[in-house]
Amino acid sequence: MPLITFQPSYKTIEVPSGTELLTAARLAGVEVDAPCGGKGTCGKCVVRITAGQVDASSSLGVLTQAAVAGGEVLACRTHIGTAPLSVAIPAVDGREGLRITGGDETALVRGELLPRPAEYEPLAFRWRLHVPPAQLDDGLSDLDRLTRSIQREWGQNPVFLPLSVLRTLASALRARQGELTATMIRADQEIHVIHLEPGNHVARLYGIAVDIGTTTIAVQLVDLTTSTILQTRSDYNEQVACGLDVISRINYARRPERLAELNTRVLRTVNRLVLEVAAAGQVAPHEICNAVISGNTTMLHLLLGLPPEQIRLEPYVPTLFYTPYLTAAEIGIQIHPESWIYCSPCVGSYVGGDITAGLLCTDLVTETEEINLFIDIGTNGELVLGNRDFLMTCACSAGPAFEGGGIECGMRAASGAIERVTVDPVTGLPLYATVGHTKPTGICGSGIIALLADLLRTGWIDPSGKLDRARPSPAIQVQGRHAVYILAPLAESGRDRPILISELDIENIIRAKAAIYAACALLLQHAGITFQELAHVYIGGGFGRYLDLEKAIIIGLLPDLPREKFHYIGNSSLLGSYMVLISQEYRRRQIAITRRMTYLDLSAEPAYMEQYTAALFLPHTDLKLFPSAHTIKA
Repeated sequence: MPLITFQPSYKTIEVPSGTELLTAARLAGVEVDAPCGGKGTCGKCVVRITAGQVDASSSLGVLTQAAVAGGEVLACRTHIGTAPLSVAIPAVDGREGLRITGGDETALVRGELLPRPAEYEPLAFRWRLHVPPAQLDDGLSDLDRLTRSIQREWGQNPVFLPLSVLRTLASALRARQGELTATMIRADQEIHVIHLEPGNHVARLYGIAVDIGTTTIAVQLVDLTTSTILQTRSDYNEQVACGLDVISRINYARRPERLAELNTRVLRTVNRLVLEVAAAGQVAPHEICNAVISGNTTMLHLLLGLPPEQIRLEPYVPTLFYTPYLTAAEIGIQIHPESWIYCSPCVGSYVGGDITAGLLCTDLVTETEEINLFIDIGTNGELVLGNRDFLMTCACSAGPAFEGGGIECGMRAASGAIERVTVDPVTGLPLYATVGHTKPTGICGSGIIALLADLLRTGWIDPSGKLDRARPSPAIQVQGRHAVYILAPLAESGRDRPILISELDIENIIRAKAAIYAACALLLQHAGITFQELAHVYIGGGFGRYLDLEKAIIIGLLPDLPREKFHYIGNSSLLGSYMVLISQEYRRRQIAITRRMTYLDLSAEPAYMEQYTAALFLPHTDLKLFPSAHTIKA
């Protein structure tokens, strides 16, 4: 088998002839981004052959003849021959060091929507027991005596112990003369003992709330005895390297070894964050005895290692919507191995548990006649419209642009990201601010929206998103058929190139905002109401927390409504997961609203494309929908 050497890491691997170069890199532990999921359409998995020969013809069409002549090939389209190769891998930009540390998200939601102390009831709980000592003539086993002690205090429900706990029973009973702490779960009129520990340890019991996003994963450590959020950490989902959106991930997962890779990547990200919050909270991982996980339907399938392909194939039926209770050991999450894991239920192929969790943070789950709209803005745009009488939901593919993905200099809202921009109406030059007040290394979603809004306000772009070539500006450079806008020249940049946004990037943003607005308009059309009849609009998703409302309305991402109707709720999936973690009442509410929701498949709605096409302008083709647009001109 030929030996493949990857530079600059000098990692090597031997693989059979015919192996895709992308697969060889993955097996060697070398990161090569494939945002399209390895279909060979995005042109981002470019590597350079520095020694050896490959058939590069399959890279033509995406790469130029000159690039291929210089040794560049697409890793996903190039197959290894019989000779050794040396391959140069470019640095993966935009993700290193982008660690976001969050606080208590509950401050973002009105207090009456949160569980009250009387509703605190986590699935797992700890109880101090005194089990009578063994007697020579009573005929009772250790398990019999433990069961009787539990039933004496908790009723005659059946008691179950897994084998791993049974193996510790004898020593636990005798270490402190029968005094021990049992970690238990009450479910379906049964009691499950998942841990036994000699002595009194009821004061230490922890759980985690987890949001598995397409782009970002967040983990929260919660003290279950007080319902206090102790630590929050988030980071990129390692699956990003295998596809930027759910369709790309589904395509990538069609081969069993790649499905296994995606499963490994998401678990590696979750477990790394679990260890971080545990260390920061001075908690041992085995003290974490319960978890609630929310994510879209595809992300939950990949977490569980379930093939997701049927999600994108008619009739669009996933393996499951409701996940049975599974243990941490079964899934591969590094907390107490017998911990029960609850996954928020899904509604449709593209409306998942992140939305059913997020709804708990809104008035849509209350007994109100007012009609409200919930929008989760992320890699996928998911929406719910309704009140106490109905709940209608749909999803649209917004793409990762709002989270910095698919944008040439895009990045998450982390240190160095341009987050605010104003444009001089005369010179066209930008004035920007970055996260952390450091040199700019890219631009995040909120910065992109602010930039587009101000370029439109000052007339430097037209409603179709084309930069003004007629007026000279140092910030605008024409490159062939397209133009770019320079935010930070090389001398100001924190990277080895200027920070810019191209007209192709602007097209991506316009398509993303059009997808979300069109989905909103179609839901309202089905309900027979107008935007003006909405009582509240809730904006969820990590990106939504940093969104400038005025700028979002200027570009036509959000409807032009009185500003007091809008409410930011941050990462509603994570917050909803926390609410379910600490309260079985909220778990019941979540299941109840899931059963009430009607899923609207936009792919089967001809009217959606009409709405989408109309929204492919800034702010919209119908300016009557955006009266504020008449007052924004410089």
